[in-house]
Amino acid sequence: MADAPKKKVVRVEETAAEKAADAAAPAGGTWTPTPEAKKKATTFRILAIVLWLLAIGTEAFAIFWVLKQNPINMVLLIGLLVAIAALAIGGSLLWKQSNRLDPASKSEPVRFFVQNQLGVIISAIAFIPLIILIFTNKNMSGQQKAIAGIIAIVLLGASGTLGATVNPPSTEQYASETQQVTDANGGQNLVYWTKEGKVFHLCAAVSAVNLQSKDNQIYSGTVAEAHAAGKSRLTLQVEQERKQCGFDTTDSPSPTP
Repeated sequence: MADAPKKKVVRVEETAAEKAADAAAPAGGTWTPTPEAKKKATTFRILAIVLWLLAIGTEAFAIFWVLKQNPINMVLLIGLLVAIAALAIGGSLLWKQSNRLDPASKSEPVRFFVQNQLGVIISAIAFIPLIILIFTNKNMSGQQKAIAGIIAIVLLGASGTLGATVNPPSTEQYASETQQVTDANGGQNLVYWTKEGKVFHLCAAVSAVNLQSKDNQIYSGTVAEAHAAGKSRLTLQVEQERKQCGFDTTDSPSPTP
């Protein structure tokens, strides 16, 4: 069995409802968020929508007022472009966090795509019409168009990139990982991670966790809590970690690819 970790293990607080949900989760069943996670995800989505609406409203102000002026107030226009990007990015970050708390199912491909790439879609809506109108504006000189247009394109790229989700989470992923974890450690939905690490692990004593823990803290919680903390997936070294953690590997199921 692996030696006990010397670093401090911090347990992520689990509510009574989450404990009940873990206990009642059927083996091999579908994954559903706890009421607390669902509520938090809904709050994040509302805040994200508010920020996105403000971004689109700012875009409308730039289109229907600023670009109608002659001469164009370049300082104001550039300031509005930066504000649109900030609002779009803020909304996207909140939306991505909500998706970690309450992911979509791959069984609904259209909803899965839209829900996970909505930040990119909103960024396109908030910038592309404005970029077109900047380059076709008759009240701007060629130099002004180049400056404002390039800034808008760069900001579109930044907000679109930050709004995109690569390898988005899904209910199927959470269910599969939860099953792997409970199979590995005797039915307990408990994993470990660090601030610096990208994935979560089976116990606090594994070498990867201790190497990653630069702040001398190791966090523990359920699979869903690990995802909520920003960890993308369960480690791929499941069988190796079972041995390091001292879990029985006799007749253990193979990890889902």
